[in-house]
Amino acid sequence: MRIYIIGNDGITLCGETTPELNADEIAIGSSEELYAASLSGKRLLALWNGDRNALIDQLWSAIERLPEPKPQSEAKRPSKQDDVIAMLRRPEGATVDEVASATGWQRHTVRGVFSGTLKKKLGLTVASSKEERGRVYRIAEPASL
Repeated sequence: MRIYIIGNDGITLCGETTPELNADEIAIGSSEELYAASLSGKRLLALWNGDRNALIDQLWSAIERLPEPKPQSEAKRPSKQDDVIAMLRRPEGATVDEVASATGWQRHTVRGVFSGTLKKKLGLTVASSKEERGRVYRIAEPASL
């Protein structure tokens, strides 16, 4: 069995007998002993820096084994705003509670979207009427010319 001595100046092959070690040296004979050794990542990196080409080859091999990335879906998921507009364009319209339930928003956020985003920013006409299920909101379609 080969014995390797890891010191500050690198790794030395010693053969089958373990020589007397200095305080900063470690003797190993297997990968299990290397895993168990108290070597910091910084010290391991310093040992590898002795052979830069070997480090680059191993790093590239590890990179090539990475899985292929999953292709991104080209279909864009509709935003919550798009969902709200679709709900309000249905013939039955939607209540504040229905929109809040579908989006996870608070009721005051839904009312703010109706008045701020839909009416003021997007210029949509949001009409409401009192019905059996409560106040129902709809986007009024513009009149045809």
